[in-house]
Amino acid sequence: MKLLELENVHSYYGKIHALKGISLTVEEGEIVTLIGGNGAGKTTTLRSISGLIKPKEGLVKLMGVDITRMAPNVVHRHGVGLVPEGRGIFPRLTVLENLEMGAYIVKDKAEIERGIQYAFELFPRLNSGGEQQMLATARGLMSNPKILLMDEPSMGLAPVLVDQIFEVIRELNSRGTTILLVEQNALMALGVAHRAYVLQTGKIILSGAAQDVARDESVRRAYLGI
Repeated sequence: MKLLELENVHSYYGKIHALKGISLTVEEGEIVTLIGGNGAGKTTTLRSISGLIKPKEGLVKLMGVDITRMAPNVVHRHGVGLVPEGRGIFPRLTVLENLEMGAYIVKDKAEIERGIQYAFELFPRLNSGGEQQMLATARGLMSNPKILLMDEPSMGLAPVLVDQIFEVIRELNSRGTTILLVEQNALMALGVAHRAYVLQTGKIILSGAAQDVARDESVRRAYLGI
């Protein structure tokens, strides 16, 4: 089932044409990754999905519903969760308060409590303050999204924490969370994903099964250092 679908999406920053006809799909239960260099359009794609940017052309559909022109809070209510680049943690709030902020659209207190317990189960170190990336991911899950958009989750992390984050991504997916992953660490991203899209200057230049994309010579040279 197509959970998320982008059809010929064109997005701009002022006069800068950032996305030039992006079309992609994410099936329910998949991990799909977007890889590419800086300025390729990866983050812009996530922002166009989540409503932070309104595409000038094309469609964004969630479970067949057109969400292209919806405000970000409405997109969120429809089931799109976002773990933003740079974490976006509220530094003056506690771990628990940050998690509760992630559940602001949830009215059922019992459901909020279940979400908090689930977060502590996935990230035991949150009980003692935890790492910001783990907290950002847990906060993104608090609304029980249909799809979780993750923007550069390994950025700035020590190698041991990168391994932990990708183990969590695998675990989340095994529990049924559909994930669209933007990641500079192409080797790790292709290792965890089912399918991949390669972006270059706002266009998709290659797509397919992640293992096939990882074997492509141009990808190996440009993004895998091989």
